[in-house]
Amino acid sequence: MSTEVRQMFSSIATRYDVTNEVLSLGIHRLWRRSAVKLSGAKEGSHVLDCATGTGDLALAFKRKVGPTGRVVGTDFCPEMLESAPAKAAKAGMEVEFQVQDAMALTLPDNSFDVASISFGIRNVDDPVKCLQEMARVVRPGGRVVVLEFGQPTGPYGALFRFYSKTVMPAIGGLLTGNRAAYQYLPRTAAAFPAGERFLALMDQAGAYSERAAHPLLFGTAYVYVGTVR
Repeated sequence: MSTEVRQMFSSIATRYDVTNEVLSLGIHRLWRRSAVKLSGAKEGSHVLDCATGTGDLALAFKRKVGPTGRVVGTDFCPEMLESAPAKAAKAGMEVEFQVQDAMALTLPDNSFDVASISFGIRNVDDPVKCLQEMARVVRPGGRVVVLEFGQPTGPYGALFRFYSKTVMPAIGGLLTGNRAAYQYLPRTAAAFPAGERFLALMDQAGAYSERAAHPLLFGTAYVYVGTVR
């Protein structure tokens, strides 16, 4: 799956930010703020953001940790990272960006206070291995934060599913020229474990002393927070 996913993101990289803004109606910005707040990051913290894409969550963390903090953003798709350094420079922030696989990070043990991943863990081959690897690079007592889509229920859930299956592929295809990518993304989100089922994956990882799920917008997304043993 990794090769196919990498190629897909490579094909939409240059239009990813614009498309994301249009499809989410800007709500993703609020979700990122929630993830940063729940992470417990503070001035001077060291943060790793996996599957950072074009760097938006990494920059949000940098605003939180300030000039004395360190933020490293990694992604396995070089094309997605291409615009990230310029985005950070334009914002006047120093963020390190590296091409890395979230399941096999070449970073030392216990070197970060927080590790995060937003809308990326469902695209890795082995989510449990990814959760273990993120925990490995975080010091004991630090936190791993996962922002990912959920599956809302009821009337709102039905509306969300219609939007995901019909509107997203149409608009995403129009803006990027790759309709298949925006069929794949909502399909994987609908199939990926959410809520208590994702917490069970964190338990399988065996790396967390505590874990919690925080629903956003009626369960459209979740922020999962795990405290590293």
